[in-house]
Amino acid sequence: MEKVRLHDKNFRLFIRNEQIMKAIDEVAEKINADFKDCTDVPVLLCVLNGSILFTAELMKRIDFNIQLVSTKLSSYSGTSTTGEVRQTMGLTADVKGRRIIIVEDIVDTGHTIVDLEKILKERGASETMVCTMLYKPESYKMDVPLKYVAMEIPNDFIVGFGLDYDELGRNLNDIYILDQE
Repeated sequence: MEKVRLHDKNFRLFIRNEQIMKAIDEVAEKINADFKDCTDVPVLLCVLNGSILFTAELMKRIDFNIQLVSTKLSSYSGTSTTGEVRQTMGLTADVKGRRIIIVEDIVDTGHTIVDLEKILKERGASETMVCTMLYKPESYKMDVPLKYVAMEIPNDFIVGFGLDYDELGRNLNDIYILDQE
């Protein structure tokens, strides 16, 4: 599909699934290289709901033992961030003394990452690193380093491959950008 309509907005094709898969292959290679001799079992933290598809694809490519843990945070309303992060579902496992790979669908302002890193430190995580499918460098003003970035994109509103517009569009195979025309 070249265009989709969700609620009251039109979106046009932005990133094809083949490009997404290639980017996930590349980021998984970097993670595998960094963890190739690990003797511990790091945590892969899926930040729900947006990173479900990215996390699933990433997990298929990881070649060391991991534990999947989830949490849910929210900072969006419609097409814009509220700037206020709410934890709507706590961590699904204990992370004390564990290395955590935070798996995000998208990092834009960075508020979610900052708050999540604080939560993980309070819970006793020994180390946290961020892995994001998409990164908006124009929006990101935080100090938390992004260790693994699959793709950089402009500061536009997008949907698909896990990302939504008011809960619609997550199931789209490709990524679509808001069509301003």
